[in-house]
Amino acid sequence: MCEALESVREETAFQAFEQLFRERGLPTAIRSDNGVPFASPNALFNLSKLSVWWLRLGIAIERIKPGHPQQNGRHERMHRTLKEATTRPAAMNSLQQQAKFDAFITEYNTERPHEALGLEAPISRYQPSPRSYCETPQPFDYAPGDIVRKVQDKGFTSLLGQIAKVPNAFHGKLIAFRPTQKDGVYDAYFRHQKIKTIDLLNDPV
Repeated sequence: MCEALESVREETAFQAFEQLFRERGLPTAIRSDNGVPFASPNALFNLSKLSVWWLRLGIAIERIKPGHPQQNGRHERMHRTLKEATTRPAAMNSLQQQAKFDAFITEYNTERPHEALGLEAPISRYQPSPRSYCETPQPFDYAPGDIVRKVQDKGFTSLLGQIAKVPNAFHGKLIAFRPTQKDGVYDAYFRHQKIKTIDLLNDPV
C-alpha cells in the first residue's frame, strides 16, 4: 500500500493500516523508525496508540535505533526509488499524487525485475498472510503467576500495594507484572510484548 495521506496523525494511519490488514492479513512483526505516528517521542518506551493497537493484534514491534536508518536498509532503498519515481517532481494535488503512487506500485511489484529475487518481480513470490484481520482482537491469557492489572488514567496502576507507571497508551488495557530473579524487580508485559522493567525497591514513582 502507498497512500497520499494529508498528515502523519494517528487517525489517518489507523485507517490506512486497517485497510491494509483487511486486504493482506496481519504480519508477524512491523519494523519502523522512531518517528510519528509509529512512536510517541514523549511517552515511555516511545509507545504510541498505533503501536499499542499493533500489539493488541498480536503484531510484534521492531524499532531501529534512532539515527541508524541502515538498520532498515532495504526499506530505505525502496523509499529512495519511490521518491525518485513519484515525487520528483511531485503532483499538483493529492489525487494526482495518488495516481502516481498507484502506477508505481503496479510497475514495482509486477513488472520491475529485482536482483534479490533472481531478476523476478515480487508478485512471483508474494503470498498474503494466513493471519486474517479481526476488528476485535482475540482474548489473551497471561501466564499463571502473573499479576494482572488494569491501567488507569495517565498510565498509573498498582503493584503489591505500590504505584507503578507504564505508558499512557495502555490506558484501560490489562497488563501483567511478571517477577524476575531479582527481588522486587518485575517485568511489565502487554500480551506478548515486554514494555518495561519496574524496580519496586529502587525506582519509586
